[in-house]
Amino acid sequence: MKRAMAICVAGLLTTGSAAAADLMQVYRDALANDARYAAARAELEAGQEKVVQGRAGLLPQIGLGANTTWNDVELRSRGVPSTLEDSYNSNGYSLQLVQPLFRWQNWVEYKQGELRTALAGAQFELAREDLVLRVAEAYFAVLNAEDALAAVSQLRTAASEQLELARTSFEVGTVTITDVHEAQSRHDLASAQEIAAQNQLEVARHALAQLIGREPEPLAGLREGVALQRPQPDDIAAWVAAAEKGSLGVQAQELVREIAIRDVERARAGHLPTVDVVASHGVNNRLQLSSDRNEVTSIGLEMNMPLYAGGRVSSVSREAAALRMRADADLEDARRSAALAARQSWLGVTSGMAQVRALEAARLSSTSALDANKLGYEVGVRINIDVLNAQTQLADTLQQLASARYETLLAQLRLKAAAGTLGEEDVAAINALLEP
Repeated sequence: MKRAMAICVAGLLTTGSAAAADLMQVYRDALANDARYAAARAELEAGQEKVVQGRAGLLPQIGLGANTTWNDVELRSRGVPSTLEDSYNSNGYSLQLVQPLFRWQNWVEYKQGELRTALAGAQFELAREDLVLRVAEAYFAVLNAEDALAAVSQLRTAASEQLELARTSFEVGTVTITDVHEAQSRHDLASAQEIAAQNQLEVARHALAQLIGREPEPLAGLREGVALQRPQPDDIAAWVAAAEKGSLGVQAQELVREIAIRDVERARAGHLPTVDVVASHGVNNRLQLSSDRNEVTSIGLEMNMPLYAGGRVSSVSREAAALRMRADADLEDARRSAALAARQSWLGVTSGMAQVRALEAARLSSTSALDANKLGYEVGVRINIDVLNAQTQLADTLQQLASARYETLLAQLRLKAAAGTLGEEDVAAINALLEP
C-alpha cells in the first residue's frame, strides 16, 4: 500500500532525522527510556536483596553496648550520727555475639528469600515481555494510522475528482443534479474522515513517544507483499501445553505458591524451641579514690522454649494455611489463563493469515470493480454513485488489509508470550519484514 501521504503528515509531527526508524530501534529506545520498564528494573534490584536479608538470620549477630553513669551516694545509719558520702563515675562496655544454632523459622525465611529473589526475576521477565508487546502494539498502531490516513486521503482525492467530473457533466447536461449532490456528499464525508485519521495518527505517535521518551522519527513500514509464516510447531495443543508450563505468569505464580507453603512452615515453627551460642565480654569501671574494674568473659548455650503466646502462633498458622490455599487457586487460574491466551493467539495468527489472503483477493477485485465502474460511467452504463461506492469499498478494503496484517503479527508475538518464549529475537524476526 502506498503510504507516502501518511508519512508526509507524520514528518510534520517530528523534528528529528528524516531517516525511518525500525521496530528494533524503537524497542531499544524503549528499553532505555520506558518509565514502566525502569520501575520494573528497580523492583528487580530490590528483590535481589531478599536472599541477603533471609541469609542474615543464619549468620552471627554482634552487638556493642557502652554506658557511663555519675553516682552521688549518701548513706545514713539510724542512731549513728555520722554519715558516709561519696561521689564517683562508673562506666563500662560490653560486646556480645549470638550465633543461632537452631532457629527453624530463620532457615525457612532464608529459603523464602531465595524464592522471593527468583520471583523478582520472573516478574522482571514479565515486564520485559510486556514491553515487547507494548512497543509492537504502539509501533503498528502508528503504521495502521498512517495506512488509514493514506487510504482516506486517496478516497478524498478520488471523490474530489469525481465531484469535478459530475459538475462538468451536469453543466453539459449528461447527468442530473443528484449526481453532483452525491459526489459532494462523499467528498465532504471523506474530508471529515481524513481529519479524524490525522487525529488518530497524532494520538498513536504520542502513545509511542510515551514509551521512548521523545517524538518518534518516521517509521519503516511492512514490505509490500510480505509473506506471513504459520507458527512452529503448527499445533495448537503443543502451544497450549507449553503455555501451561512455560508461561512466565505461571512460573511467577508457582514461586508465589512455594513462598506460601513456607509461610505455613515458618508460622508453625513458632511452637519450636530456639538454641543459640551466646558469647559476651564486658568491662565495668568504678572511678573512686581506689578504682574498681570488673571484666567478665562468658560463652555458652541459650535455649528458649515458647509455651503460650495467647494463641497467636496457632492463629498465624491457620492464616498461612488459608493463604496457601489461595495461592493454589491462583496458580490454577494462571495456568488456565495462559492456556486461553495461547488458544486465542493461535487462532489470531491462523485466522489472521486467512483474513489477509481473503483481503488481498478483495483488494484486487475492488480495484477491478473501481476501474470497471469508472469506465462504465464514462460510457454511460454506470451512474456516479456506483463509482463512489466502488471507491469507498476499495478504501475500506485497504484499511482492513493493513489492520489484518498488523494484528496477525501482534498475535504471533502474543503467542510467544503466552508460551513464555518471547524475546528480542522475535522482535528481530518481525523487524526483518519491514522496509529497509
